[in-house]
Amino acid sequence: MRNSVMLIAVALATQFVTSLQAVRDGSNKPNIIIIMVDDMGFSDIGCYGGEIPTPSLDRLAAGGLCFRQFYNTGRCCPTRASLLTGLYSHQTGIGWMTRDQKSPGYRGFLNDNCVTIAEVLNGAGYFTALSGKWHVGQNHGITPSSRGFRRSFNLPAGGVYYASERPKCRLYLNGEQIANDDFRLPENWYGTDLWTEFGIRFIDEALAADAPFFLYLAHIAPHFPLQASREDIDAVRGKYLRGWDELSHERFKRQLKSGLISSEWQRTERPADVKAWASLSASEKDRFDHLMAVYAAVIIRMDKSVGRLVEALRERDILRDTVIFFLSDNGGNYESGSAGRTDGDPTSADSDWFCGKSWAWLQNTPFREYKHFNHEGGIATPLIVHWPAEIGRSRWTDVPAHVIDLMPTCVELAGAKYPESFKCYDILPPEGLSLCPLLRGVDELAERDLFWEHEGNAAIRRGNFKLVRKGLRSP
Repeated sequence: MRNSVMLIAVALATQFVTSLQAVRDGSNKPNIIIIMVDDMGFSDIGCYGGEIPTPSLDRLAAGGLCFRQFYNTGRCCPTRASLLTGLYSHQTGIGWMTRDQKSPGYRGFLNDNCVTIAEVLNGAGYFTALSGKWHVGQNHGITPSSRGFRRSFNLPAGGVYYASERPKCRLYLNGEQIANDDFRLPENWYGTDLWTEFGIRFIDEALAADAPFFLYLAHIAPHFPLQASREDIDAVRGKYLRGWDELSHERFKRQLKSGLISSEWQRTERPADVKAWASLSASEKDRFDHLMAVYAAVIIRMDKSVGRLVEALRERDILRDTVIFFLSDNGGNYESGSAGRTDGDPTSADSDWFCGKSWAWLQNTPFREYKHFNHEGGIATPLIVHWPAEIGRSRWTDVPAHVIDLMPTCVELAGAKYPESFKCYDILPPEGLSLCPLLRGVDELAERDLFWEHEGNAAIRRGNFKLVRKGLRSP
């Protein structure tokens, strides 16, 4: 009996020492993936009410934590700056876009008083990688490699699906510009697939180095110019002939049924400058159907790429210990007006298609306004967090959170230390809060105010109250 007890004690002690060693050497640290899409509306994916087929994301949501009230900053560059640093975008120098406006909050590039998630997680032994859109100052010399990413395959900005001679189509691999037909690229590549392919390559490098990894996968989809394959477009062509009035109503009903929104909510009415679908001619309806079908095709392909990434994690037996975040950088895009734009063939690189305001109203159901603005239609995004090791079932959370919270969340997940100084510069303390309590089932965070400003549009949220300003009025 005594020998059995001693054997059990030795086994428990050995297990404890092994666990302690795992904590020390980082072998129990989760892998972290942030997937950000571009210009996607709040209600576009299936689990947030959309009719666009997104089975891969729906599966992540079915086993993950989904946020009812998660915020971005309403525009691409500021959101990326806030995500990467945990600061409000003006603190990083990117209060607008990447043009230098000679004011500290609007220099157009990440300044020296902030650190990126990659710079912080490198210190915790993580293999850090970026694939996709950068857009935080490469035109000023601020590259992924200069801000901590050990591996990167990126566009300086975005707007690319197919290889072309357009200035936007400049590809960089680990800081070196490469040709669109470089031997390391697949033939006849499509951007959405390409970013995912390189993300998986970087994951394999991390596994070979026996290191946990942080992957920032920044998709272009579904940003304009909307471009997709004929096969993907044809799969949904005709689905949108029912029009934005009926489809918005259906999205709203699905949102109510799923519990995403409260029964007390009301759907924003169709804007005055968006025509009633019934008033359109047959040719107008066909054109708008084609336009939304291209947008849906872009999202369908993006969803397939998410499925490809998840399958790669499963094949490598690391899905359970990988935390996946999925979100959009802003709401649906109203640019090009209520008519949208349909220049050229959307299956080719030289086309120029925009959904425009009419379909953006549908995309942001049930909210007001769009990308650029600080109403909910501009700043509300789906956030799905999938982590099988900790989140075993589908859950909704009502806790308001913000893209500034991703930095402290990653820091806590990685067991990293956020620095007070870095490369001889004082670093601003993070503005966000770690979401780890929410991931582990504690459905509350400390009370705090949240803030926004972009192009004169501004907002503050305190508790359940939100004050919004639309633009600046002349005196």
